[in-house]
Amino acid sequence: MAIPDPLMDGATVLGFLLLVSISAVLFGRYLARVYSGGLSRGPFGKIEAGIYHTIGTEPDQESGWRQYAKDMLLFNGIGFGVLLVILLIQGFLPLNPMGVPGFEFHHALNIAVSFVTNTNWQVYSGETAASYLTQMAGFTVQNFLSAATGISVAIAVMRGITRRTTDRIGNFWVDLTRTVLYVLLPVAFIAALVLASQGVIQNLDPYVETSGGTAGPRLIAMGPVASQEAIKELGTNGGGFFNANAAHPFENPGHLTNLFEIFLILLIPASLPFTFGELSGRRREGIAIFAVMLALFLLAFAGLYAAEWYGNPTLARTGVSGIPMEGKEVRFGLGGTALYAVATTATSCGSVNAMHDSLTPLAGMVPLLLILLGEAVFGGAGSGFYTYLAFIVVAVFIAGLMIGRTPEYLGKKMERREITMAVVVILVPTLLVLLFTAVALLIPAGAQAMLNPGPHGLSELIYAYTSMANNNGSAFAGFDATTPFFTLTGAFVMAVGRFVPAVAMLALAGALAEKKTVPSSPGTLPTATPAFVLWMIFVIVIVGVLTFFPLLTMGPVAEHFRMIGGI
Repeated sequence: MAIPDPLMDGATVLGFLLLVSISAVLFGRYLARVYSGGLSRGPFGKIEAGIYHTIGTEPDQESGWRQYAKDMLLFNGIGFGVLLVILLIQGFLPLNPMGVPGFEFHHALNIAVSFVTNTNWQVYSGETAASYLTQMAGFTVQNFLSAATGISVAIAVMRGITRRTTDRIGNFWVDLTRTVLYVLLPVAFIAALVLASQGVIQNLDPYVETSGGTAGPRLIAMGPVASQEAIKELGTNGGGFFNANAAHPFENPGHLTNLFEIFLILLIPASLPFTFGELSGRRREGIAIFAVMLALFLLAFAGLYAAEWYGNPTLARTGVSGIPMEGKEVRFGLGGTALYAVATTATSCGSVNAMHDSLTPLAGMVPLLLILLGEAVFGGAGSGFYTYLAFIVVAVFIAGLMIGRTPEYLGKKMERREITMAVVVILVPTLLVLLFTAVALLIPAGAQAMLNPGPHGLSELIYAYTSMANNNGSAFAGFDATTPFFTLTGAFVMAVGRFVPAVAMLALAGALAEKKTVPSSPGTLPTATPAFVLWMIFVIVIVGVLTFFPLLTMGPVAEHFRMIGGI
C-alpha cells in the first residue's frame, strides 16, 4: 500500500464530488421529466401503458395521501410475504447448486423485513446461506422495489409542497412503475455491464474448488454478483452477495470500481434536490438543499480522514505506522476507504468496503453520527430527501419563533399538523435507537452480543440499532445480532423506522397540498440563501448531537481517550 497522501486524496475527492454534482444536476432534470410524464410517449410508453392496464390504473387517476399510503403499505406487505416464503423454502427451490437449506423463521423474518425496508441488514453470510434464486428473485427484486418505494414517496411529497388547494398528491402505482421502468432498470443495467467489464463476476456456475496448496482445499464462491451489486448501490440498498461486502474483490476489484460504486450510491440522493427545484419551478431551493447536504458530507469526510490519519499513538510509539490498516483493503488506501465509509452512511446504503469496527474511535463515530442524523445528509433513495424536508419544517418553525412570525416554506404556512408530522419523522428513529439500546443493556442477551468489552462494545450496540432504525444496514462488526432477541427486535425497529416516517411525510404532503400559497412579504424568511444553508446545517447537527451526546460520550469518545492514554 502506498503511503497516504492527504493532498492527493483531497484532490481526488473534490474532483469526484464535482463529477457527482454535475451528474446530479443533469440526472435531476431527467427525473423531473420522468415524473412529469415526459417519457411516457417514448419507446417504453407502450410497456408503461400495458402495466397500467394490467393493474387497473391510469396516470390521471390520482389519490389523496391516505390512499397513497395504503397502496404503498399494501405493495410492500405483499413483497414481504413473497420474500419470506422464498427464504423459508429456498432449499426446495431451483438455482441452488450448493444445496443451501431454508432459513430459520426468525432469521427469515428479519431478512425479509430488512430487504423490504431498504435496510439490507444481514444476519447471514451471502455466499454460504443464500441460493442463486434467493439472491436474484428475492434480494435483487426487492432492491429495485424498496428503492422505488422511497423515491415514489419523495416525489409525492414534492407534489404536496408545490400544489395548491387539492387533496391529490399522485398515484403510487404510476410513480412506482415510472421509477423502475425509466430510472432503476436502465441505469442498473448499464452499471452492471460496467462492473462486469471491470472484473465483478456474473454467472450461475457452481462454486469452484481449488487445491489450496499447503492450506488445503478451498471453495471459491461464484454467482450473479454484478447485477445485484449495481442495484444495491444505485438504490442505496446495501447488503452484499458476499459476507465481506464491497471489500470482496469479486464485488469491488479495484480503484475504478470503488469510485464507480460510490458514484452509484450518491447519484439518486444527490439528484433529488435538483428534481425538486425543477418540479417546483424554484431551482435555487434545490441548490440550497444540495449545498447543505454536500457541506455536511465534506465535513464528515474530513473528520473521518483526519481521525484515521492521526491513527493510534500507542502503535506509533512502538515504531509501527500509526495509521491502522487492519480491517481495510490496501488496494483502496485511506482515501478510498474514508470516502466509501462516509458515502455509505451519509446515504442509507449500508454497503461497506472496510470494517467500521476497525476504524479508530473518532473515525468510527463519524459514520455512526451520519446515520444518527437521520438520513439528512443525502440519505437513502427518496427517503433522504423527504427526511431532509422534515428538518426544513423544523428549521423554519424555530426561525419563525425567533423572529415572531408564522413559519412558511415556499409560501405554505407550517402549522400544528405539519410540525407534528415533521417531528414524528425525526424522532421515531431516534426513540427506537434509545429505547432498544436501553433494553439490550438491561438483559443478558445484550451483553452477550457485544464481543468487545467497554466503550467499544457499547459503540457496537448503538451502531446496530442506529443502522436498523435509520434503514442503513451497515454494521460495526464484532457484534452478534443473530440471536432471536436481536432478529425479532431488529425486524420491528426496521419496519417502524421505515414506514412510520414515510406515512407521516405523506400526511404532511397531503396537508400542504390543501393549503393556499401565501404571497411573500418583507418578513418572509428566505430559504434559498447562504444564511439559511448555514442555519439548516446548524439545526441538523444540533438535533443529532444533542440527542445522542451521552451515548457518543460513553462510546467512541471514551474509547478515544482510552486509546490516547495507551489503554
